[in-house]
Amino acid sequence: PFMRQVMNIVLNMNRISCFVSAMAFCLSITASDFVPSGFSRPLHWNVGAELTPAWVPGSNGFLKGNNNAGKHINAAFSGSVRADFNFDQSTREGMLYKGLYQGIGLGATTFFSNSLLGTPVSAYVYQGAPFVYFNDCLRLAYEWQFGAAFGWKHYDLETADNNAVVSTAVTAHMGLGLKLQYILSERWQMSFGISANHYSNGNTSWPNAGVNYIGASIGLTYTINPQKGGNAILDSGIIEEADRGRWFYDLMAYGAWRKRVVSVGNPSEPQLCPGKFGIAGLQFSPMRSLNRWVAIGPSLDVQWDESAGLSPYWVEGTSGDMIKFRRPPIGKQIGVGLSAHAELTMPIFSVNVGIGYDIINPMGDKAFYQSLTLKTFVTRNLYLNAGYSLGSFKDPQNLMLGIGIRIR
Repeated sequence: PFMRQVMNIVLNMNRISCFVSAMAFCLSITASDFVPSGFSRPLHWNVGAELTPAWVPGSNGFLKGNNNAGKHINAAFSGSVRADFNFDQSTREGMLYKGLYQGIGLGATTFFSNSLLGTPVSAYVYQGAPFVYFNDCLRLAYEWQFGAAFGWKHYDLETADNNAVVSTAVTAHMGLGLKLQYILSERWQMSFGISANHYSNGNTSWPNAGVNYIGASIGLTYTINPQKGGNAILDSGIIEEADRGRWFYDLMAYGAWRKRVVSVGNPSEPQLCPGKFGIAGLQFSPMRSLNRWVAIGPSLDVQWDESAGLSPYWVEGTSGDMIKFRRPPIGKQIGVGLSAHAELTMPIFSVNVGIGYDIINPMGDKAFYQSLTLKTFVTRNLYLNAGYSLGSFKDPQNLMLGIGIRIR
């Protein structure tokens, strides 16, 4: 009987211990564990229009008047229609990224020189968010745009056209701006802003001087299904978890094509190589998140460029469209670099800026390079990459079109 009583006591103590442990576990789960994700609640849709008169800097001779019409191209005007959505304020994304919006736009731009540049039409994705709140109605927001512009009147080798700005009917469209947003009512919002836009084909064709403009925008937005009720109370556990510093690792593979100008002969003369050359690259980036918005880290960059290091392998006596080169060893066409990156980490999209230097560099290439890329997450850990690489902040290198995985 004594042993039976001891066993009963031990069993009861185990039951009590399990019960206490279960209660402690339940109490440890905060409200943040039950906050719904952004797409689990109805999205709040906005439609709008925007007008942008702009100044075009004379960044190349064609824009300064060295064209068939002898016209100085220094002004532009664009108009666009847009549709975007906000996350519901009761969701995790709606709480952590207050006022965040993302969507698609369709716009047209005139440079008042249709015979020289055409009137390109752009389709783009965009994202923005307020970062300064002056009061309940007035706030300052940033916005970026990334897409493609169609319908350029471009350089034609078989005519006397000397368009050095664009050489393809389609170019990339990139934009960045600041907007002062004023809430007129529950459904209406007006914005005033400044923006900078860049059009380029990413060195996939030549010539590729590109065109830029700096504008002042005015826009009007209508909210189809406004959010009801006041702002949700943000649980401190959600903030602490979102802002907790942590490491993640991006592995990205990309490819593209490019044109190449090489200097050959004695005396050395630049020659445009016929055809297009392949690009393949791999980038590994350990990144440390500083908070929910920003991450920084280094990157190891490896790139093979079919057009790199050609000059020593030039076949003497060949030039122009008939210029020839012996095929360089693959090791002469690979660059290996180290770069530093900063990334704006937002829902769906991340914008990454990098500055790097090649420790192994093909002859004739720029060792000092920069990159600007947009990562679009199709799942939590899989993203599509669209980016652009420059040399010495001014020389177009190549596009970076690829796919990556994020290891958390």
